[in-house]
Amino acid sequence: MKLYDTIEGMRAACRAARSDGKRLGFVPTMGALHEGHLSLVRAAKAGCDLVAASIFVNPTQFGPAEDLAKYPRTFDRDRNLLEKEGVELLFAPSVEEMYPAGAVTWVEVDGLSSKLDGRSRPGHFRGVTTVVAKLFHVVEPDEAFFGEKDAAQVAIIRRMACDLNFPTKIVACPIVREPDGLAMSSRNAYLDAPQRKQALALQRSLMRVKKLWEAGEHDGEKLVAAGREEVARESVVRLDYFEIVDAENLDPVRNVGSGALAAVAAFVGTTRLIDNVRL
Repeated sequence: MKLYDTIEGMRAACRAARSDGKRLGFVPTMGALHEGHLSLVRAAKAGCDLVAASIFVNPTQFGPAEDLAKYPRTFDRDRNLLEKEGVELLFAPSVEEMYPAGAVTWVEVDGLSSKLDGRSRPGHFRGVTTVVAKLFHVVEPDEAFFGEKDAAQVAIIRRMACDLNFPTKIVACPIVREPDGLAMSSRNAYLDAPQRKQALALQRSLMRVKKLWEAGEHDGEKLVAAGREEVARESVVRLDYFEIVDAENLDPVRNVGSGALAAVAAFVGTTRLIDNVRL
């Protein structure tokens, strides 16, 4: 695996790798890798001729009161994991390399970026789409792989790629869970033992709604109420949102048909977690 920390170096390496017609897969990450990230690498390996990845803790997607400073940084471990999975090219730029002094240009997907997590975290998705657009320009991947746990992010990046005519196919990969059902997340590392157990309220709320829907309840308001009620059973968990939305435009769905997305976000202590399930 070759490591690059400059845009010029990574761009040249990616273009050289694709010069003989090979398909290049790309997995962008913020590091602190877990099995969910590695599943994206494996999907990229299966669908492409070679794989590039990035490790960059993007400051522009964190709000002023969020966890940028304490976000876990485990670069040496992450690099070793990616190399073991067969990643050929790794991009690990500095903040100054990605955001040079004086940069004032942003990429924002209007409307979508203010829904779900975007409503709770103003400016978050503007930071996400800006850095992903920049990474796409550097790597120029044929396919880019993202986890379905960040369902709103997937919808927004799909829209961005379409609107800006990126020739990159956006591939969404299934959520990877712990044996007890908790969705894998880098932020799970913040949870102590009691909080780890309390966090299962998110998954229970989704499973209750899925079970009700499969039993024939398709009223969106009733399903959302059931999901919120399940989270409320765990008194220390503070609900941010529970919604059932269209997976593409993220608008609330009143008559819930097949393919709708049930999504939840909640705070366990000071740690904000998200999860979702397709109905």
